[in-house]
Amino acid sequence: MSKSNAFETSLLALLFNNTNIALIGDATGLRGSTVAGSLFLSLHTADPGEAGTCVTSETAYTGYARQAVARSGAGWVVSGTAPTPVSPAANVTFPECTASPGAAITHFGVCAELTGASVLLYKGTVTPNIAVAIGVSPLLKSTSTVTED
Repeated sequence: MSKSNAFETSLLALLFNNTNIALIGDATGLRGSTVAGSLFLSLHTADPGEAGTCVTSETAYTGYARQAVARSGAGWVVSGTAPTPVSPAANVTFPECTASPGAAITHFGVCAELTGASVLLYKGTVTPNIAVAIGVSPLLKSTSTVTED
């Protein structure tokens, strides 16, 4: 069984934009959070896979930290259908590599928490890959997308 295109869009809007889904259960539906908070972008040196967590293949260059993106229309763009793409509303700059660059960045993740092996909500590819070197601040473009599958 699969979800309808309309429900996929509504589910993504609930998760990324904190937008209510009306008429599920009762007239008030599935409600967004009282305080929307943020989701956290992570960078990975390989595909973390469907069974991975936010630390699976997560980059470890010196200076790296996940970046918070607000759960709102100002933070994320949810648009279209079949499948519905979700992308950051603006480019996201990660901290500069100050030493120990490591492998190239090939994937990004959307995490529930700022640190640790939290649930990996979604993952996507980084195109082109980002070669990390000392002095480089990786940039995840607003054209980077994830979809509901």
